[in-house]
Amino acid sequence: MNYRTRMRNLREDRDFTQKQIGAIINKSQQGYSHIEDGRAELKIDDLIKLCDFYNVSADYFIGRSDKTK
Repeated sequence: MNYRTRMRNLREDRDFTQKQIGAIINKSQQGYSHIEDGRAELKIDDLIKLCDFYNVSADYFIGRSDKTK
């Protein structure tokens, strides 16, 4: 599983919109959508913010592990 799939699954499983999660990483809904869709890359600083927000490890977020912590 790649990080974009995991990113979308985490957001959808918790019933957040792209706009809500985009605000966490200071992106518009469109900017966040571009990351999920593969038209833009996720910056490391934003990865850290999202891992903290979802309370998961970076390895889980990027698909290297199925353990959340």
